[in-house]
Amino acid sequence: MTAPATKHAKQAGSFLVIGGVAFLVDALTYNALVFWVTGHGPMFAQPIWAKIIAIVLASVVTYVGNRYWTFSDRHLPHKWSRYVAFVACNLIAIGLQLGCLAFSRYVLGLDSVLADNISGTFIGQALATVFRYLTYDRFVFREDAPAPAR
Repeated sequence: MTAPATKHAKQAGSFLVIGGVAFLVDALTYNALVFWVTGHGPMFAQPIWAKIIAIVLASVVTYVGNRYWTFSDRHLPHKWSRYVAFVACNLIAIGLQLGCLAFSRYVLGLDSVLADNISGTFIGQALATVFRYLTYDRFVFREDAPAPAR
């Protein structure tokens, strides 16, 4: 493999590993809040809010992991615009996940553990992950050229 291809493969691989960890955080948090052990958790009647909480926790994992592992080789000075881009990208990604869950719950009338996990966790997170991968590289963790030495 060429150097750029190797770099891209490493970047994609670490992005997927971090996404896997975030997936677990999302799924475990959501299922604990909505279904718990008894089948009706404390937020069973508020699945959208439970999903928002789960996604926010998972988003923290993705930011830290991608900033310090996936894109660790990039010169990324602290800028407010980077955080704004992260929040904007994640709001759209959250919309993708919530849209899948809401469609399943409120249009199809499905509210089982299996239905919620297929729609909100698997399908929704898959769409959101692809969106994040495309946007993080371009907008959130875009490499800034280091300032020239004087």
